[in-house]
Amino acid sequence: MIFIMILLTAVFLALSTSAHLHHNRHDHVQTPDISSEPWTSKYGPQMDLGYTGPLSFAHLPYLKCLEDSSKAFDIAILGFPFDTTTTFRPGARFGPYAIRVGSKRMAPEWWWDMGWQGSPDSVHGAGLLDCGDAPITPMDNAKALVQMEAAYDTLINRPGLEGTGTSYKNRTSFMAKDGKEHPRLVTLGGDHTIVLPILRSLNKVYGPVSVIHFDAHMDTGPTEGRIDQERITHGSYFTIAWEEGLMLGNRSIHGGIRNKMSGPEFVEHDESVGFQVISSEDIDDYGIQNVIKAIRKRIGDAPVYLSLDIDTVDPSLAPATGTPEAGGWTTREMIRILRGLTGLNFVGADIVEVAPAYDTADITAIAAADFVYEFLMMMQLDEPPKPGHPGGPWVEADLLVHMQ
Repeated sequence: MIFIMILLTAVFLALSTSAHLHHNRHDHVQTPDISSEPWTSKYGPQMDLGYTGPLSFAHLPYLKCLEDSSKAFDIAILGFPFDTTTTFRPGARFGPYAIRVGSKRMAPEWWWDMGWQGSPDSVHGAGLLDCGDAPITPMDNAKALVQMEAAYDTLINRPGLEGTGTSYKNRTSFMAKDGKEHPRLVTLGGDHTIVLPILRSLNKVYGPVSVIHFDAHMDTGPTEGRIDQERITHGSYFTIAWEEGLMLGNRSIHGGIRNKMSGPEFVEHDESVGFQVISSEDIDDYGIQNVIKAIRKRIGDAPVYLSLDIDTVDPSLAPATGTPEAGGWTTREMIRILRGLTGLNFVGADIVEVAPAYDTADITAIAAADFVYEFLMMMQLDEPPKPGHPGGPWVEADLLVHMQ
């Protein structure tokens, strides 16, 4: 027994001495002067290139906002990597990752746009932040919807930064039930079901909202014959939202619709849910400017949520999606329509259904990232950008007035 005690004492002393020496060794380590080191002295800071660095949207500051409230923001990027209510090709859980990859060529130091005559961080000084992805379970759809709602609740109820300069303009307090300014989120999906928990969350702050829904499909599918969680899919979530009173009556609109249906009763059901339809073909018959006018007239001054399914774009230009439909709009047409909606009372936006396993050369992810760029611009301005640009050859008489 005495021998064991002596042995334990010796071991304790040895460990204590080792720890003390280890501690002292670190106490004497000096922080080097990097200004005289080879890299810094020759090339300066370690700047990220367009294809390097941590993965955040357009190299924006990144923070796991759900666990860290140290940085305030006015508009945040949030990923919802969820795809377990898809009805055809899964894979949109990788959408947030792919969209961020598609955005890597952008950066706040290098994203001024000639058409906008500005950039998202300079227009009205909104504080931008990438809040990462909510860790949503892929095992339990009911729990996943609750998790998404909780994540959205958390971030839209954070105090806003209220801008990075004097040009910042408060755009949400007059719509909010509490009369306070709330941050806005641009959500990266995920399949389209993510809109249901988002609308549930927005309803707590703003009440029922209008919806601008760009998609090849109506997503107002009837749910007869289904029970419980089976009723909620990426093709029926708007029906559920309507039943729950989350949308304003007859103030929502689809754009880009071209899916095949069971019959005319499908369209009748869609109308009963409160939507008006702009089909994919309407852009040929009526033109982009009339499409924009119709959407703006339908929405008016209501608080509005914008949801863009990447399958609105033709699969020749955006193949990486779960339910592709031929005959869609081009990326340029989609951007022009988005810009034309600037000044509406946006409370949030999303891009969904990007499934990168089906992509080619990242073209879908790049298009999706550009749409997010447009969201960040249009959510901050009072009106669409004017036609033409400084130094261009055009005068007002050159405009295609028959399209106005």
